[in-house]
Amino acid sequence: MKINVVPQRTIAELKELRALTGDENGAQRVAFTPQWVQTRAWLSDKLAGLPAETHVDAAGNFWATLRGESDRELVIGGHMDSVPNGGWLDGCLNVLAGVEILRRIDAQYHGRPPVTVRLVDWADEEGARFGKSLFGSSACAGSLDMAEARGLKDREGITLPEALRSVGVDFERVKDCGRELKNAAAYLELHIEQGPVLLDLDLPLGAVVGTFGVERHAITFRGQAAHSGSTPMNRRKDALLAAAKMSLEIYEIAARSGGGVCTIGSCTTKPGIVTSVVEECRITLDQRQLDPAALARMLAEAKAASERFAREGNVAVAWERLWHIAPRPFHPELIALCDAAIKETCGVSHRLPSGPLHDAAEMAGAGVPTVMLFVQSLHGISHNKIEDTTEDHLECCVNAFDRLADKTMTWIATSG
Repeated sequence: MKINVVPQRTIAELKELRALTGDENGAQRVAFTPQWVQTRAWLSDKLAGLPAETHVDAAGNFWATLRGESDRELVIGGHMDSVPNGGWLDGCLNVLAGVEILRRIDAQYHGRPPVTVRLVDWADEEGARFGKSLFGSSACAGSLDMAEARGLKDREGITLPEALRSVGVDFERVKDCGRELKNAAAYLELHIEQGPVLLDLDLPLGAVVGTFGVERHAITFRGQAAHSGSTPMNRRKDALLAAAKMSLEIYEIAARSGGGVCTIGSCTTKPGIVTSVVEECRITLDQRQLDPAALARMLAEAKAASERFAREGNVAVAWERLWHIAPRPFHPELIALCDAAIKETCGVSHRLPSGPLHDAAEMAGAGVPTVMLFVQSLHGISHNKIEDTTEDHLECCVNAFDRLADKTMTWIATSG
């Protein structure tokens, strides 16, 4: 007999966590801080009643495992860390829904499911403190750039290796956690959408087809400082003028890309005074697309535009890559299972890509069959204290996620 999850219990635990680790400004669970450590202890208490083996791996990821008849594993993932002043659902919804699914599986199979089921709380998904997202999952997937990560510092000058040492993690060994994926046969993740697509469609849930690839660059235009009062307009080498043209052009590039997005997120000028023409202007460009060829075209078009605007303004331009990740399409059979689980729960589903990155991207990149399920974001907003989802939609997502887990267990058991 199929035993059902209790979504109301998940909602109650989410509210309990909000009261424990939040304040009037939102969630405060930045990775590797005392409040994050407190959160981990709270999560361990929630798992105490289950016959689950728990441990922290070499990168600080927390695992809970229900051993099954087969060593092949269904992995359910999420993250308990937050950005400062974050939303009450971002990340922790995934994990606490996973806890509820473990409870259901344990009750239904008396502690011995047909396949092994594991829940993982990835360490530092957000990257809020050190500017490096997906730390724990990228270490596990083997894609973490150790040289880059070794030099990361927070605002107080504490290095990432020092912060890890304070929670008992040896930075030089973090990739040893890759052994955790040895038997992983499928990876599932639930998340609040963080955008307005489902909201605008008036749908509670959606099946995620993959995560956007990202090209992130700094573009520096260099001209010549000159007195703002004595330099005629036609004699200026204004670095800001070229950068300003880029801010308009990226919208045209995005419009031509067939679903991509482009953002200039920062702009810094030198000498930065009102009485001088801008000598140097540094902007940061973030481009995202699900299709790799389209993403490459977007980047090529942006570079060509920057060179054109530099020539027009008689300034120089230089590019510096800040970060890159390839598009991560999810597994087509798991997408179909996710679609089916959503339709069985609330009647209609919608397939959409994820613009934000998630740990699921690292799992897909590591070759683990992966899919995500999105629940509507009430305001289309995340990384903000106003982030929210209606309780009926929360109940729907826990129920649908459990159905997806059940279907995926059968898929693992019959496809091996």
